[in-house]
Amino acid sequence: MGGLASLLTACEQPAELAVDHAWVRLAAVPGRPAAAYFTVHGGPAPATLISVTTDVAIKSEMHETMTKGGMAQMAPLQRVEIPANTDVAFKPGGRHVMLFDVNPGIARGRKIDFTFAFADGTRILHNADVIAAGDPGGQ
Repeated sequence: MGGLASLLTACEQPAELAVDHAWVRLAAVPGRPAAAYFTVHGGPAPATLISVTTDVAIKSEMHETMTKGGMAQMAPLQRVEIPANTDVAFKPGGRHVMLFDVNPGIARGRKIDFTFAFADGTRILHNADVIAAGDPGGQ
């Protein structure tokens, strides 16, 4: 059996840069920003995520939540390094994408299309499920 497992492993393709588990939590108060969360799976080489955009928001910014002096603060991120063969999660309480001026027609249960742009010119298109402000998040 060990020989078969080695043969199967040798035939596998290297993992590719990918995005999955994307979701968006709408703002509790109309006019406030929504937040997007997802996981980036690093491919065989390191990559640098430089933007995450959608046509349903006027502006989007990558942010990270940090605690300083016992207070949670958000800081914008210009880029996020994605090491080779490593998962980088954007999740509540950590990295996330703020979506400003989201189209008011976007409602719970819809899907939003995103473009993930990397420094080497790679673009990944992926959609995200939309949940309401009070819904439990994560997938």
